[in-house]
Amino acid sequence: MQTYEINAKNKYWSLYEKLRGDILEGRLKKGERLPSKRALAESLSVSVVTVQSAYEQLLAEGYIYSRERSGYFVSDLNVEFYGRRRSEPVSTPPEKKFRLDLVKGTASSLFPFATWARLMRSVLSDCGEHLLERVPCDGDFELKCAVASYLYRARGIDVDPRYVVIGAGAEYLYGVIVQLLGRDKLFAVENPGYNKISQTYILNGARCVYIPVGDGGVDCKRAEESGADVLHISPSHQFPTGAVTPAASRARLIGWANAGGRYVVEDDYDSEFRLSGKPLQSTFSLCPDRVIYMNTFSKSLAPSMRMGYMVLPPELYEKYLALFSHSANVVPLFEQKTLAKMLDGGFFERHINRLKNHYRAVRQAVLEKAAEFKNCKIKDTGSGLHILVSFDGASDKYMKERAAAMGINLKCLSDYLLEPLEGREGWAVINYTGLTPQAVSEINL
Repeated sequence: MQTYEINAKNKYWSLYEKLRGDILEGRLKKGERLPSKRALAESLSVSVVTVQSAYEQLLAEGYIYSRERSGYFVSDLNVEFYGRRRSEPVSTPPEKKFRLDLVKGTASSLFPFATWARLMRSVLSDCGEHLLERVPCDGDFELKCAVASYLYRARGIDVDPRYVVIGAGAEYLYGVIVQLLGRDKLFAVENPGYNKISQTYILNGARCVYIPVGDGGVDCKRAEESGADVLHISPSHQFPTGAVTPAASRARLIGWANAGGRYVVEDDYDSEFRLSGKPLQSTFSLCPDRVIYMNTFSKSLAPSMRMGYMVLPPELYEKYLALFSHSANVVPLFEQKTLAKMLDGGFFERHINRLKNHYRAVRQAVLEKAAEFKNCKIKDTGSGLHILVSFDGASDKYMKERAAAMGINLKCLSDYLLEPLEGREGWAVINYTGLTPQAVSEINL
């Protein structure tokens, strides 16, 4: 038997790994007898207890077996399978690097790390062992109240905190909505649109139908004729068209929902970033009994912070409790308490104002850069963090190839189509969340 180099800091585990490796690589054959504990201990200059611990770990995991008064033997394993799995290279393709990314990105340098760290320390000091307790299915009540107060201050939405539900991001909440309303319901989603919405609905067992979006928002007539039970829209700033649904269309959709016992899901995904003028009135405010309002903190704080919320009509909230009261909320209480302090203390709004000033500067730089090109058309409603640009009839293929040649990641409106739709060619979607004014100024098309 070969001599092993044993890690002095963790001798028994090091020996266990060496022995296991020899078994899986076939150097120790099935049925082969291992050295006695004393003999192996002497050859490696370790204690018998070290060898005993290593053997016991291998025995517990089934790599070896023991015979009374005979010792330890190698088990009958499919070592070819294990060897193949150990030798196969990881086939994860490397992520492509771009000089500029106009598809995704965050202003990560502006995240309030110092504030967040200070609030976390405060939560630890104030809450202590309470942070280890089970979280109610709809979230910590302190955060529910903080969200309700913030919605009133920022969006003019009067919300009863009881009906706020905290969840682990938008996709999690989409799945909850399917379970609340039923997998037999037909969900209507915007086209073009954010494909994870329909993907998540379908993954949770629902059926989807796609409603065209034009400059005036979702096509109300098509929605009414679709046979849908639920309509998912972003009326204040639709992605990727940027369209704003006018008041008359919102009222029409509310009438449609009321008449048939249907629901509208209002996805207010970037409402914090209306960069000119006041926030638009929410659809939820028009009819709280038929609208599910939802938002996340992915754009305002960080995509990795998987926290979002929705405000349910009272009837649906009671159904939510009936379905989920046996489950704990999936968002850690520590993070919920920290976010509640950030909202209640005014820190979140100060952070948003800082972000808005940054994005206004970036947006202005993008508009000025676009103005340098002849026959450039821009669609911009002053909301959100993206605009649409066309260049004198240039095709989608040409724009993306030209951008790729310069190391720029770019998508067009047609890339977000969920089913074919005419008249959506020739527009590039410029997402400037990951840009700086200096980076924009250096673009040379």
